[in-house]
Amino acid sequence: MTLVKYNPTRSIFGLRSNMDQLFDEFFGLDKGIWPESTLNVVPAVNLEETEDAYKISAELPGMQKKDINITLENNVLSISGEKKAENKVEEKNYHRIERSYGKFHRAFELPGTVNRDKIEADYKDGILHISVPKAEEAKPKQIEIKVK
Repeated sequence: MTLVKYNPTRSIFGLRSNMDQLFDEFFGLDKGIWPESTLNVVPAVNLEETEDAYKISAELPGMQKKDINITLENNVLSISGEKKAENKVEEKNYHRIERSYGKFHRAFELPGTVNRDKIEADYKDGILHISVPKAEEAKPKQIEIKVK
């Protein structure tokens, strides 16, 4: 017989694992089944700050320009839209949907020092690129040192 040292966290993690399994079985996640009404679209986003601008890149594959909205209100840049479902392909008793679709909304708070009039957005190959230029007062300024 092997002796096993008592570890109180083992029972906690075991309980969590059992609960995860219970929910997966109940909602059909263990079989790859997911109710269509609960699919979520959360686009992956990269945020970058350069010397002159804030740059946001969002993955929105399979979407059209008309399905994407970008707004700036109270220094909050919002990207929202709806990814439409494609026609379902059914063969015999086999039915599988892995690509997500539905409405989404992502919001990013920006500093108050942006040039609102020069914000640009372009969409190419499923990637949305947004450039939010910094206002002149937000850009770093080199101060010359005078020698006396």
